[in-house]
Amino acid sequence: MVGRIPVMDVMPVVDLGRQAAKATVGEPLPVSATVFREGHDKLGTEVVLVGPDGTRRPPVRMTPDAEVPDRYHASVTPDAVGVWTFEVHAWSDPIATWQHDAGLKIPAGVDVELMFLEGRLLLERVLAGLPDDDQPARSVVTAAVHAAGDVERPVAARLAQLQSADLLAVVDAHPLRELVSVEGPYPAYADRERALYGSWYEFFPRSEGATKDPDTGIVMSGNFETAARRLDAVAAMGFDVIYLPPIHPIGEVNRKGPNNTLTPGPDDPGSPWAIGSIEGGHDAIHPDLGNFADFDAFVARAGRLGLEVALDLALQAAPDHPWVTSHPEWFTTRADGTIAYAENPPKKYQDIYPVNFDNDPTGICREVLRVVRLWMSHGVRIFRVDNPHTKPLAFWEWLLKEVRRTDPDVLFLSEAFTRPAMMHALGSIGFHQSYTYFTWRTARWEIEDYLTELSSESDHLMRPNFFVNTPDILHGYLQYGGPAAFKIRAVIAATGSPSWGVYAGYELYEHVAVKPGSEEYLDTEKFQVRIRDWDAAEAEGRSLAPYLTRLNEVRRAHPALRLLRNVTIHSSDDENILVFSKTAGDDIVIVVVNLDPHGTRETMVHLDLASLGLAGHDSFGVHDEITGADWTWSQHSYVRLDPHDEPAHVLTVRRTA
Repeated sequence: MVGRIPVMDVMPVVDLGRQAAKATVGEPLPVSATVFREGHDKLGTEVVLVGPDGTRRPPVRMTPDAEVPDRYHASVTPDAVGVWTFEVHAWSDPIATWQHDAGLKIPAGVDVELMFLEGRLLLERVLAGLPDDDQPARSVVTAAVHAAGDVERPVAARLAQLQSADLLAVVDAHPLRELVSVEGPYPAYADRERALYGSWYEFFPRSEGATKDPDTGIVMSGNFETAARRLDAVAAMGFDVIYLPPIHPIGEVNRKGPNNTLTPGPDDPGSPWAIGSIEGGHDAIHPDLGNFADFDAFVARAGRLGLEVALDLALQAAPDHPWVTSHPEWFTTRADGTIAYAENPPKKYQDIYPVNFDNDPTGICREVLRVVRLWMSHGVRIFRVDNPHTKPLAFWEWLLKEVRRTDPDVLFLSEAFTRPAMMHALGSIGFHQSYTYFTWRTARWEIEDYLTELSSESDHLMRPNFFVNTPDILHGYLQYGGPAAFKIRAVIAATGSPSWGVYAGYELYEHVAVKPGSEEYLDTEKFQVRIRDWDAAEAEGRSLAPYLTRLNEVRRAHPALRLLRNVTIHSSDDENILVFSKTAGDDIVIVVVNLDPHGTRETMVHLDLASLGLAGHDSFGVHDEITGADWTWSQHSYVRLDPHDEPAHVLTVRRTA
């Protein structure tokens, strides 16, 4: 039912309030609503935030939108993990109504003393509600009450007393609320900071520390012990999460060979996503990698270095997975009696059977929860979920709620490159982060639109993770853009999103596709072990690692880069120069990127100073966090960016200039 003061179109509200909006501990949560009333009387609005323990936080006043009539905004900040709720309160504001009317009537000589009498009575109500120990406020209001009734003083002086900034500040802090209407409560779940912010690094343990016999050419794969040695370098680059593809036994039946061929050799390791063999399934470890003690040691080593381990959760099976024998009903049988393998036409995955959730949903749910809890018990608190859009939403909603009920710190990243509605739905029913279309957004207008969408349109539904590459995605921009392209994409990902990711080999500029027009790597690591000489690349200056390290250092140093909902797009005179900013209090970061990896660009950039909190500043100092240079900038500034030297400015503002 509509309240006495209508409050409508409240945001963020997900699925009519049946699901919780995305929130993070320490991250401002923007709340907005349309509020209006009949007639001309003034109104007030505020947001009331209620914590997981039921404690109501002090109300936060909402301010009117400068462009949209009757739209009000405020931000509230959860400070603990759990289910929060918020309400929007609206009320008739007799003080503001009096101030408006008195400002018109009294100077015009209309009902002068009556207006002062009404003002005095309202202020006496304010005075009665003030705390006894708030003497400064009581003194201000008392003086105004006396002025309202002091007929010996000039009218203009009396009115000025009742319109003073000090009085307005007091009544704004202690408003008279009449005809209060409440809309809500609406839920918002506040997750730990890693749900929003983090730098991810993906590697295949079997490739780390792998060796090749120079005489026989036989490759000896790495294991958890050799992979643990690589963790020092990953941590030194400033990454927070080490993500592992599936570490389970790999099927023998229909195993794929190099470059996804159907003719594997006896030593070809197969795809880690073809999970399961006679050696076990999702609850087992590939024997070449080690055992659970070795995995525990790997997780412990990562933790000492400040890295969280994220494990792939791929709900599918190789033809020789134990599930296929013990639970054949979990799969789809075709008309000829064969079990259907996975397809994404024209791609075929003969080494993978998708799980059919319609035949025994209860049994599948119990088994998946058991598997997830097993890995949780071994220190995994983050899961990267493979293709969740190919499983029922109801299943994911159940699973994520079950895990959150007992372990709210466990996070799930959705790897769903699919329709926006499905991506948003996966986020709304519980996934903490989502892969995005970032890899395919390369033009300036595409990036601008996407940053705006993710930071202010779908932010209550899903949190983005900007991976610059994956084992499946080598975009043409990287294939043909040279080293500059790798820098450009890293800068945009690391500054445009609070979470970003890199797949190993990016720092070595790996860029060769299996064939023209394909986004698959040549000799993709999905089907074979890749041996990389990290030390030689570093020694010869062929590594992007120092650049990635600097980007992660800047991210950690600047709170603005750890938030999502604070992006402002600025403009330039060159369609290849992207300009955006992020702010958090006094922390202001301006990012200027040349999107052309082949040519130098010079142009003027134009800043929205008001959004930066710099309105009225003719000039201000900026410091380039990448090169260390300092300049004096203004609303309109010249830039020249040579991609072969440095394709981007990551500028922090120094207000003293």
